[in-house]
Amino acid sequence: MQLYNTLTRQKEVFIPQDSDRVSMYVCGPTVYSYAHIGNARPAVVFDVLARVLRWRFGNVFYVRNITDIDDKINAAAAEQGVRISVVAERYTQAYHDDLDCLGVQAPDAEPKATENVAQIIEMIETLISKGYAYEADGHVLFHVPSFPQYGGLSHRDQEDMLAGARIEVAPYKKNPGDFILWKPSTEDLPGWESPWGRGRPGWHIECSVMVKAHLGETIDIHGGGNDLIFPHHENELAQSTCAHDGKIFARYWVHNGFVNVDSEKMSKSLGNVLLVRDLLKQAPGEAVRLALLNAHYRAPLDWSDETLAQAKRRLDGLYQALRDLEDVPVNKDQIDKPPESFVDALLDDLNTPKALAEVSALAKSAHTATDESARTNVKTQMIACGELLGILQEDPETWFAGQSDDLDTALIDRLIAERNEARRAKNFEKADTVREELHAMGVAIEDGPEGTRWRRI
Repeated sequence: MQLYNTLTRQKEVFIPQDSDRVSMYVCGPTVYSYAHIGNARPAVVFDVLARVLRWRFGNVFYVRNITDIDDKINAAAAEQGVRISVVAERYTQAYHDDLDCLGVQAPDAEPKATENVAQIIEMIETLISKGYAYEADGHVLFHVPSFPQYGGLSHRDQEDMLAGARIEVAPYKKNPGDFILWKPSTEDLPGWESPWGRGRPGWHIECSVMVKAHLGETIDIHGGGNDLIFPHHENELAQSTCAHDGKIFARYWVHNGFVNVDSEKMSKSLGNVLLVRDLLKQAPGEAVRLALLNAHYRAPLDWSDETLAQAKRRLDGLYQALRDLEDVPVNKDQIDKPPESFVDALLDDLNTPKALAEVSALAKSAHTATDESARTNVKTQMIACGELLGILQEDPETWFAGQSDDLDTALIDRLIAERNEARRAKNFEKADTVREELHAMGVAIEDGPEGTRWRRI
């Protein structure tokens, strides 16, 4: 298995430090609002990675945290006139509900920052005692110059790092790049007693402590979105390495790309933030999941009005193939043995687009397989592939049940036009793909002297 390591900027063979247990930590949400599609992408990507790791190596311990101490949570609570814990609990539950709809399996542990304050204080004391942190004006800060390797993960120089972090200029800092480990709290903000007065931890130290508490001082994989590389993961790496006497913190750093909307960055200011719960009103969660897996996890994913509809049609086609095979049994002895070409795609840095292409090829062969042995093999392999990707988890009849009987005639006409154009260009593979899409929609097409006609199946 190969994974792209952000630290070395290259694909590397993945070898766990303990052959009996793979350790993986992924940064979870800050729970102050509903999850958007950008929050959902790492949840889905690393869910697939966890599934593949379990299939390949067996025992995996996967930790995904909840950040429930944060100034955004404080602001949301003040705006809503409720306790901070009310906001955190409400949106943690909403996050879980959304991920359940996307077929994301629960991690093995889901620690919360508020549950680890005592350990956070302990690690901060360790950093101070070793000369890597200092107290100033009620704050405790990590002194960046004390760690010469700082910037190695994000591959930035000091000037770029200062600009990228939107550094707060404060008179109590020894160096402009020094970052907060602990800060004072006023009476209206959450706070805990500490050697430096009543206060609360900074964001970065929380994850270092939760990693150590659940996985130890050195872990196999640390994951998250590209936006976390700097400053969050850079700071995590620095403080953990220093607190643990130079031990490697994470052996492989894995990051997923951004989700853009109509080629623009998703942001509140542009008004293009897509909430998962709103997308679930448009299509089943499995379609949202498939849409997130259609692009390679490291590449940007451009979301448009058509993205979800295309994913839904693709799933319809796959489920239709399984429905066509409903009269043949599954080979239970082979259910955990997907095709080698499919596995190779996932073991090559989690290449889900290629893996999905293999599933589509299986679906296509379902229409041509004739003897029962071949049909059983296709059905078994499709279900085995679906298990690793987290798709095809429903009975085909359940999938199609309740879907509208009203056919979108405009869409049908457009797809027929696309197919005819592909045939004129001698692109018969695309023409066949469109025919399969139409078949999945419940439409049969017939070519004749007067052109292409269609009918309900």
